[in-house]
This record gives sequence, C-alpha cells and structure tokens, in this order.
Amino acid sequence: MEKNSAASLLTSIDSLFTTQQERDLAAQPRVEEISLGLIDDFPDHPFKVRMDESMTEMADSVKQYGVLVPAIVRQKEDGRYEMVAGHRRKAACELAGKTKIPCVVRDLTLEEAVVVMVDSNLQREQILPSEKAFAYKMKLDAIRRQQGTRTDLTSVPLGQKLGKSSREMLAENSLDSNTQIQRYIRLTALVPEILDLVDNTVLKEKDKLQIALRPAVELSYLAQQEQQVLYETMITEDCTPSHAQAMKIRKYAEEGRLNPDVILSILQEEKPNQKEQFKIPKERISKYFAPGTPAQKIEDTIVKALEFYRKRQRDLQR
Repeated sequence: MEKNSAASLLTSIDSLFTTQQERDLAAQPRVEEISLGLIDDFPDHPFKVRMDESMTEMADSVKQYGVLVPAIVRQKEDGRYEMVAGHRRKAACELAGKTKIPCVVRDLTLEEAVVVMVDSNLQREQILPSEKAFAYKMKLDAIRRQQGTRTDLTSVPLGQKLGKSSREMLAENSLDSNTQIQRYIRLTALVPEILDLVDNTVLKEKDKLQIALRPAVELSYLAQQEQQVLYETMITEDCTPSHAQAMKIRKYAEEGRLNPDVILSILQEEKPNQKEQFKIPKERISKYFAPGTPAQKIEDTIVKALEFYRKRQRDLQR
C-alpha cells in the first residue's frame, strides 16, 4: 500500500510541473539508432528477403539517402531486439555497409508483434502466395490466442466461416476476401516442392512449372506422400493439373484409390486449353459472312467448305 501511495504521489507531483503535451510526447515511441548486430529476425518470419534487383536498388538508396522510414522492433528480455517490420531495410543497410538502422522501439506482446509484422509486409508490391499463406496463418493464430480459442485452421473445411471478430481482424489491411484468405492458409499444407510451383505464378522463372491457386488448394488435402508422388509425375510429364483434374485427384485420394497410375492417367488427360488452336484474321473472311454471324456458325461453314473442297479434289484425281 505504501509503495502504491508513493507512486501515486510522485505521479501527482510530476503532473504539476509538466504539461499534458509533454507527458503525451514522453509516452510516444522514440526513434533510436540501433546496431544491426543487436537485432534478431522475427521467429519464423514468413516473408522472404530476396537479393534481387529491387534489393540492390534499395541498398543504393540507403547508401545515398539513409533509411527514410524507421524499422519497428521490440526489446527482448536479454537486452537484444527483435525485428517486427523492416527485414528488407536491415538487409539493405548491411549491403550498403551501414552498422546501425533507425528503429521505433515498441512494447508489444508476441501476438501484437505478429499482427504488426504481417500487416506491414502485406503492403509490399510483390508478395508470393507462400508468404501470404504462412503470414495469414500466423496472424490468425495470434488473434485466436488473444481470444483464447482454437488456433488450427488447416483442418477447417474451406468455406466454413470464422468468428466475426477474428474474420474482420484477419482481413484488416488486406485486399483479400475471407474466403481467399482461407485458400491461402490451405497452402501451408502443401509440400515445399509444390508450393514452389505456386510461387512461380508470381516469379515466372523460366523452365519451371507453375500451378494456380485453386488447383493447389485441392492438392493440399492430399497426404504428403501422395503429394510427393504427384510432384514427381508432374516433373516427368512436364505439366500441372487443371482445377478439374486437381479435384478429381483429391476425390480419388479421399476414396483411397489414388496411386501413381491414377495420377499419371489424370495428368495425361487433354485439357481444353491445351488443344491446338488455329486462328484466321477476321478481315480475311468477313466478306463471306453477314455482319453479326455467330463465331460457331462461321466455324461450321468453313469446316463444311473444306470438306466439300477435299471431296472435289478427290473426284478430280480419279
């Protein structure tokens, strides 16, 4: 009681000799220059720091102008710091030969730090599907720990609604809908090899397969061993499944009938968008058809004309 009374008395006395503005200013986070060697990466940080052309440009900017936007860190119990937002800026400082980086030190719990980390990185121009997947899952887990509820979403059927407050908080600062966020979180159940193919829809690396989000979500329900067999077959056949094929693969897996032969058979099915197409410029044939003639009727007429031409050629050769 005496300690509490003393603390209250000191607070009261302090308020007599300071303005509210001064007290508000003192309570605000301050920007500090912190040694790079004292800052650890955020545990399981889902966003990759790629040493690409963009990083080179950032390092050049840091060398010339310094870090214009301070990083956000939180202090650890051992006196070191943990990076919350600013991993790329830290890497750019290292490339530029800097030894310190300006930081805002914030008093955050682990759950609060996760939310800040995810939201700040979702503002980046280029984000890989795998980065969104693990980031959204980390944020949802943090929100649910704060709410004292179940944290595992990867086993929740797609389309099942989250609690209103967690759904709204998860979608904050994101352009993705709740359903789309659930799709991304499902990707965390993919083996790394297939997840890399999903990322390649953004990276566009040459001579490397790509697989779209929707079929990847279907494949995430396969056991890891089944995914490995599928991956090896995709590499051998140099193709990835369409959404319809992925749904069929998942159905066979759920029925316990999926095996290497079934996977190969499904992947070898001809996809509608893989059928070879032959196109004729419209201006070359428009004079033969009335304006507004449906494309299907034009195609049928051309095919019949070719059949007639072929028959006539055969008759002439007799």
